[in-house]
Amino acid sequence: MYFLFILSLKSIFSTVIGSQFYKWYQTTQIGIYFQARMDQFMEYISEKYNIELMKKQSKFEADYPLQESRMKHLESIAHPKCGIEEFDGYKDIDDRLQELERRLKVKKK
Repeated sequence: MYFLFILSLKSIFSTVIGSQFYKWYQTTQIGIYFQARMDQFMEYISEKYNIELMKKQSKFEADYPLQESRMKHLESIAHPKCGIEEFDGYKDIDDRLQELERRLKVKKK
């Protein structure tokens, strides 16, 4: 029982220390280089074996949550939900199409 408790503590401490080390390491020159090479390698493997490792959208959302929320807000107000009849010039195009359809019906008869 005592052995399991020590293994659990070791696991927790290793995880915390490893996580903190990686956060520091990824900001160094070597860390940035290593991460770029690792990303390149993983991309190569995913293309070679047709594996989808991570969706770029979900990675962007995780890395930049504030920008993601701003983009979603802008998208919601930039594309209002309306019918095609509300677009400029719709009436002219619709009239022209109806005239063309009427002409085609006359030629077929």
